[in-house]
Amino acid sequence: MQMEKVIFGAGCFWAVEVTFRLIQGVSEAICGYSGGHVKDPTYSNVCTGKTGHAEVVQVEYDPDQVTYKALLDVFWNCHNPTTRNQQGLDVGSQYRSVIFFCTTEQEVTARSSMEELRLIRRWSEPIVTEILPASKFYRAEEYHQKYMERRSLMKNYDTE
Repeated sequence: MQMEKVIFGAGCFWAVEVTFRLIQGVSEAICGYSGGHVKDPTYSNVCTGKTGHAEVVQVEYDPDQVTYKALLDVFWNCHNPTTRNQQGLDVGSQYRSVIFFCTTEQEVTARSSMEELRLIRRWSEPIVTEILPASKFYRAEEYHQKYMERRSLMKNYDTE
């Protein structure tokens, strides 16, 4: 089994991570930072918007169980790709919509997928998602990993 990776930025990485983690065939979804110019970024300096990094999720998957196209479909549906540097109340370049491809095939498929959505006018506004070659991925601090899962467990525990 040959695993593949792709990096998606779709706003705050907490919800994006859990969305991809739940997909059959995804072995890992890791919160992190990518696309910037600062080495070893931290959450606090990425939040300033001055590092160039986006909050991202590195997805490792088995292409025999889930296709890259299926992952792209999840990506397009888990956020609004028409808002530049913003998802909901989160504003700044660190929340931009971006696909960091790891292979030429991923790039071609991502661009084709985006063009299909443009042609069918899925959204009334233009898609602003960036499609870029993967740059260094920096794993986010441990307290960001599986954040939504841990938070949900704590909520259930607190209400019992």
